[in-house]
Amino acid sequence: MQKPTHKRNLSLVLVTATALFISACGTNPVTKKRELQLVSESQEISMGAQNYGPARQSQGGDYVIDPELTAYVQSVGNRLAKVSDRQLPYEYTVLNDSVPNAWAMPGGKIAFNRGLLYELNSEAELAAVMGHEMVHAAARHGAKSMERGIFMQGAMIAVGIGAQNTDYANLIVGGAQLGAQLATSKYGRDAESESDLYGMQYMKRAGYDPTAAVTLQETFVRLSADRKSNFIEGLFASHPPSQERVDANKITLAKVGAGGEWGKEIYAQKVGKLKSTQAAYKAYDEGVKALAAKDTVKATTLAKQAIAGEPREARFQELLGDIALTQKKPQEALTFYDKAIKMQPDYFKPHIQSGIALFNLGKKPEAEPYLKRANELLPTAPGHALLGQIAEERGQTDLALQHYQVAAGSNSEIGKEATTRGMRIDLPRNPAKYIQAGAQADNAGNLYAVVQNGTSVPVGRVQVRVVKYDAQTGRAVAQSAPMTISGGIAPGKRNQIAVGTKVATAQEAQLYKVVVEAAEVAQ
Repeated sequence: MQKPTHKRNLSLVLVTATALFISACGTNPVTKKRELQLVSESQEISMGAQNYGPARQSQGGDYVIDPELTAYVQSVGNRLAKVSDRQLPYEYTVLNDSVPNAWAMPGGKIAFNRGLLYELNSEAELAAVMGHEMVHAAARHGAKSMERGIFMQGAMIAVGIGAQNTDYANLIVGGAQLGAQLATSKYGRDAESESDLYGMQYMKRAGYDPTAAVTLQETFVRLSADRKSNFIEGLFASHPPSQERVDANKITLAKVGAGGEWGKEIYAQKVGKLKSTQAAYKAYDEGVKALAAKDTVKATTLAKQAIAGEPREARFQELLGDIALTQKKPQEALTFYDKAIKMQPDYFKPHIQSGIALFNLGKKPEAEPYLKRANELLPTAPGHALLGQIAEERGQTDLALQHYQVAAGSNSEIGKEATTRGMRIDLPRNPAKYIQAGAQADNAGNLYAVVQNGTSVPVGRVQVRVVKYDAQTGRAVAQSAPMTISGGIAPGKRNQIAVGTKVATAQEAQLYKVVVEAAEVAQ
């Protein structure tokens, strides 16, 4: 007797799923354990390469004043990479952010904040943090986080993030959202333990004293206890310290053995220039806070104090520009932004701020190249929203709609406004995308075409057509003339029009479908 079709189909699905599961299994290059691997190495590397730049932009941009310092950090990374369990195209950079933090994304892209380098006291401590981050990449911790998302949800979903040290929290849009998310990922306890364990092994192989990983964690535990350290908003947010981690590191130290380089003198030498300007960056950070509190006088004083301490820093000029823009002095702001761009041309913020200032001055053609350049570095809602308005005023509605749709990806007032602007262009073209419609009968059997406004803006005239389908064949057998529902429909509300037909039962009403043919946004 032949098996039922649905049982054969279920068996086929199970066999296929099992085959896919087996084919997706692999060996972790660090732990040597078998695991499900849905993200390939080439995908990891590609993802890291695509998102490293936007992630750095969203975290304060590169620290470019002292190239020797970046080269030094890179040399420590390269030394550890030579003894790592996985050869990846590792890359290292120092970010211009005072918050003590470090992160790694898939493919071996690693970043250290300027603020973390202030707090370390030896090359061995730098190697301890670097080794830990390297294991996150080598052991596929980022890839595993995404695989869990794929396995549970069927897709990788980027969520909103906040940009540190900028006014652009929640304004990052497009593919850059994923990059910023990867840079701020939080790993589970097992991943943190693995990174501690194998990171200390890398230290030992590279000639560093792994004791530094123990003493550093002990310091972190002390700092986290008072809850006052600025580590709380940085490294501790994604890498929470604990006595348990300290104890585990002591066990690892007993196994791998103490001894090796500390490099306190070379570290002090290489970080000396950075530490000599720490007061300038502290003044800048306080100036940013003062501006956020609308105290432009205090912010200006602190910005000038920062410039006196480090005249080469573009971010300080940028702060003066932000102050002038807040004071509604766009022309003055442009002068400061121009200085910032000349000092560091590849950071997004002075470009986007220049574009905003020029737009506000009515100089929209001049604003356009700044907005475009800003979006190349880091796509943001303001950049796309303003480019959308420029395109719309030129009659380039298709281009405007594209910009508005990207800007709408931001959960912000700018994103909401872009959604509305885009809807005004798109709704007349694709009314059924925004207006839900259906046929309903009243108690007397009178049939109505009912439409609902699924948008956040009032809709004016809506044109519909009612189509009747055959119950047996499912084919359309009749249709009405176009009917206009006027009077306007508020957001989330309904309106209707009588079709002029009666039905005997609710089942018969289901044979009628309402097609939205045209609609317009209320003026």
